[in-house]
Amino acid sequence: MTMRIGEVARRSGLSRDTIRFYERNGLIASSDGPDKTNAYRHYDEDVFERLRMVEEAQKAGFTLAELVFFLRQLDNPLTDDFDAEQFLNQKILEVESNIERATRFLKTLRATRDALAGKSTDPAG
Repeated sequence: MTMRIGEVARRSGLSRDTIRFYERNGLIASSDGPDKTNAYRHYDEDVFERLRMVEEAQKAGFTLAELVFFLRQLDNPLTDDFDAEQFLNQKILEVESNIERATRFLKTLRATRDALAGKSTDPAG
């Protein structure tokens, strides 16, 4: 089953402009519709998996340029000089570092919350 951009936008929660942007940059793909007299683009159901991956990758620290480059290499390996393992190992280290920083900050937030809770219940404070 294929769908037009409005359906993809509605189901994904993304704007049409975002979907078009992702397509222009090669993050997702569409095909010509069955009616060749119009310019409507059609998307397969698997577009949602790709959109989720793009969102998760961005949240994990991939820049858009890195994501575009990486997905293009995976979809159509054009050069033999791209070392996917090295690229992924570097990104894994970066994500692990982000997790460590976030965990440290989470401890700070919790300690601050707990300190404020203790302060607000202290009648002398």
